[in-house]
Amino acid sequence: MKNRRLLFVSVAALVAFMVWTVLVRFVDVQAIGPDGSAVGFAALNRYIHDLTGVHMWLYTLTDWLGLLPFTVAFGFAVLGLIQWISRKSILKVDRSILVLGVFYVAVIAAYVFFEFVVVNYRPVLIDGVLEASYPSSTTMLLMCVMPTSIMQFKERINNKILKWTVIIIIFVFTAFMVVARLISGVHWFSDILGGALLSASLVSAYAWGKKISK
Repeated sequence: MKNRRLLFVSVAALVAFMVWTVLVRFVDVQAIGPDGSAVGFAALNRYIHDLTGVHMWLYTLTDWLGLLPFTVAFGFAVLGLIQWISRKSILKVDRSILVLGVFYVAVIAAYVFFEFVVVNYRPVLIDGVLEASYPSSTTMLLMCVMPTSIMQFKERINNKILKWTVIIIIFVFTAFMVVARLISGVHWFSDILGGALLSASLVSAYAWGKKISK
């Protein structure tokens, strides 16, 4: 029953993301971005952007801290490789790690897709360049890699104090990064929400795949 709920949440979040993306593309579209770039939900996005302002130091900080999810993902990839080599068969690698590998491929595919399919651009120029902004790739990366790492650490750390310390640190770090990314002013609010919805779909799909693979 729980497996079905996870699958339902994944599909529901994906549908919500798709609907939100269409709305961002066509509702209240105005040229409020740099170089006259058009943005959906212009009134809402402009209000929040004016409220937060632009803080490039925070953008730089979150960019550097954004390397941590890559490090975590690389760590699990290395773990899978070590298991593959030591057990002499990819089929003997922990199933949760194999599912995680498929999940990472899906995340990368989503990232690459929206690099080519531009929904809207950033509210600021980055080094004089107008960059694609939807969905927020940093938000998506954080909200994909960090929650799935929590699922892995729950199974792999036996000491309860250490386990919950790691989980709380990851949770606080993820929340800080998402909020800081919005406050930095380098993304529209709609970008952050889009990234969160897509992440919810992918993470729920991972949790479902992990459950049925046991």
